[in-house]
Amino acid sequence: MDPVWTAIAEFWWIGPTVIGAGTLGWFGLRGQRTAKARRLAYDASRDALRRARQDAAAARVAVRVARAELVQAQAEAAAGRTSPAAVAAARRALDAAQRETRAAAAAVHARRASVSADRVALNADGGQRGRAVDPAQLPLARVMAADDAVTARWMEYETDAARQLAFPTLGDARVQTTAAFLAELKTTRALRPPSADARITPAQFTAYRDGVARLTRAFDAAESEAWRIARREGSAPAGAGPDTAAPSAWITSAQEIVQHLTQTVLARGAEALARATAPRETDPRHAPRRSAPQSAPRDDPRGNPPAADPAPPSPAGAEAPPPTGRADEASDAAPKPPIWPIPSRGTRPPRS
Repeated sequence: MDPVWTAIAEFWWIGPTVIGAGTLGWFGLRGQRTAKARRLAYDASRDALRRARQDAAAARVAVRVARAELVQAQAEAAAGRTSPAAVAAARRALDAAQRETRAAAAAVHARRASVSADRVALNADGGQRGRAVDPAQLPLARVMAADDAVTARWMEYETDAARQLAFPTLGDARVQTTAAFLAELKTTRALRPPSADARITPAQFTAYRDGVARLTRAFDAAESEAWRIARREGSAPAGAGPDTAAPSAWITSAQEIVQHLTQTVLARGAEALARATAPRETDPRHAPRRSAPQSAPRDDPRGNPPAADPAPPSPAGAEAPPPTGRADEASDAAPKPPIWPIPSRGTRPPRS
């Protein structure tokens, strides 16, 4: 048998093993790369927080040094070896160092908040293992989308002839806000990665993300200034624009409360007016009384005739009708019941 075929028959399993190992390694590297892309924002925020803490520590050291120099300048001025101008300069240096310290402390707070936000976004976007993530939702892709959105807003003013005539200051680099925007645009273009799946370090991502944030603020300021100038010159369209300040949350809440109270007052007033103008119903206390139905007369068990129904009461102030002759004759002809003794059912012995 040929030695080549003999070797293949003996070591045929090496080929599938190498192919499987290579496939697993490729999938492992791809998964690791995806995990790094997911954690890019979080790692960048942690790195920025570390550097912000270092800057804050350095600023506190600078404050101590400036305070010591101020004390030394004051001592030398008291001894007459220096002028008061040196003391004033040392005091200004101390004030500047203290401002830098406060700024560094604020930066630490901001970076700490950014770390918390990126941690929440990492868990919400599928930071756990075994969960797929949309490539468009990766941190670098989101930052690049925000960069493209600012560029698209700027290009609307550059490509539309009507907007160019209405807002000429957005294309004029002599305007301060427009010049600041163009400078930030140039810086951001230099920091922009070539693609959304490019491999960059956390420091590079932090620089690019901060650049996009500064670019957005610069364009907002330039756009507001362009609208303000256009309104002053009469070329801006009617209606609210970027230069219109949005009302704060408490003003909006107060307006809603006032509107609700106004609607309630108007509704209550309409109800009161409807009740006042509606026709009044007759009071049941002043309604005429209805006569009870007459029942058939019943005989008295003692043998007395039934009594006549009493006449209805006449209204106050009305005179009773005069009796007629027939009524008197009928009353005289009718037998009158004895008053005494009281009739009874049984017989009584005669009184002696």
